[in-house]
Amino acid sequence: MYKTWYVFDGDKPIQAVIRNYTKNDFQGLIEGQKESFPPPFPEDLWWNESQLSEHVERYPQGALCVEIKGEIVGSITGLKIKYDPNEPEHTWSEITDDGYIRNHDPYGNALYIVDICVKPDFRNLGLGKWLIQSMYEIVVYERLERLIGGARMPRYHLYQQKMTAQEYVNQVMEGKIKDPVVTFLLHCGRSPVQVLPNYLEDEESCNCAVLMEWKNPFIRLV
Repeated sequence: MYKTWYVFDGDKPIQAVIRNYTKNDFQGLIEGQKESFPPPFPEDLWWNESQLSEHVERYPQGALCVEIKGEIVGSITGLKIKYDPNEPEHTWSEITDDGYIRNHDPYGNALYIVDICVKPDFRNLGLGKWLIQSMYEIVVYERLERLIGGARMPRYHLYQQKMTAQEYVNQVMEGKIKDPVVTFLLHCGRSPVQVLPNYLEDEESCNCAVLMEWKNPFIRLV
């Protein structure tokens, strides 16, 4: 994939590029992770070069970055899996092979989002939504059934003593709580499926996530 378009910083249009990342981009991608996920996010969950090598070798179509003026300012990574909506339970570690995606299935029916990040200084440009949109395009192009992924709930720790994770999601859906990740993905067209307990070691989300999906509108699913 390679596409250019304009995003707006206030009233000023700025050209952006989304393309497949390569081995030459690894250092920029790792720096982007560090800026995007500062502590208390676990450092061992930042990308390393071994993981990135697997991404570009096993499924380069699902390894995308976004550039502004030649600087990598965000990325998104996916793998193909065989997904059974009747058995949605999983952890991030299980379904992504701890981020190495060695379990990528070329014959899978769904695109699973392993990770998305945008550097904080560039989050006012709407780049995250464009990265998600690019993954939707892959779903359509490869005739997959859906895009899915576990969404962190980074404000849940503020409410854990008052409500369950499912109640928190319900409050987000009612517009009573705005969650940086879940609300963002709703704006991108994703829909919640169910809460995933013990999804990822994540202090802010109390180790929980909500599985969210986008169905291919050109394929009728029962």
